[in-house]
Amino acid sequence: MSYKTILVHVDESSRSDLRVRIASELAKNEDAHLIGTAVTGVSRFIYQDGNISASDPNLAIHLKFLRERAEKAIFGFKTVATELGVNSYESMISNDEAGGGIGLLARYSDLVVLGQTNRDEPSPSVLSDFPEYIVMNSGRPALIIPYAGDFSSIAKRPLISWDASRESTRAVTDAIPLLKRADLVQVALFNPSAKPDAHGEQPGADIALFLARHGIKVEVSVHKTSTDIGNAILSLSHDLDSDMLVMGGYGHSRFREMIMGGVTRTILESMTIPVFMSH
Repeated sequence: MSYKTILVHVDESSRSDLRVRIASELAKNEDAHLIGTAVTGVSRFIYQDGNISASDPNLAIHLKFLRERAEKAIFGFKTVATELGVNSYESMISNDEAGGGIGLLARYSDLVVLGQTNRDEPSPSVLSDFPEYIVMNSGRPALIIPYAGDFSSIAKRPLISWDASRESTRAVTDAIPLLKRADLVQVALFNPSAKPDAHGEQPGADIALFLARHGIKVEVSVHKTSTDIGNAILSLSHDLDSDMLVMGGYGHSRFREMIMGGVTRTILESMTIPVFMSH
């Protein structure tokens, strides 16, 4: 198993180049095709319904502005991908808002690289629930890059937050190409006694054996906490000097509103390292 197509969302934000650099290095390691996509921020359904009138000069000016922003983002993507020597890449602009445009293209990709929402740097083309929307709706794993911090390595010392759920299982399986390149994978279980049937007599033993059969070096630790598990995960990742967190994404969507589980919401709001998340 390997990633053959990696999709990265590019925009005018200050962290876009970092996302492209991370996605480019992943593409080189996996010998994958890299797709950099910017969005205009106008829903494709408006275009399809013919509700945009070229005769409205104010609207035409705004659409031109949005298109120019997307083109600038694409130029940045091409510059970084070329500089880093990515063998196979392409760029495109999607006439859509970010959730719809990236979410649709994600279904034809193995991995999506995108950024954490930064409420201090709002974008006209990206809604605040963009990461949640992609995780919940694309059917593909997402590697979410924090809006703060520098990351000299990705997935050399990953931490898996394991709770034996379907979502957690999906995330671990989707992350195997990255986990196989790791120096050491830490698997952490929090309060496993709350799910004795799922974890068995020796919590963590089964997932460790599953990963070991893939040639992955694993260490398992069990933790009891009475505090918020999301913050406990972040604290442990800091203590272990982890460079990526792997976990399931929990929640559901109600139209455009994302209703996330408490742990997922905490991680997405307060992440300090890249988070690999699947639903």
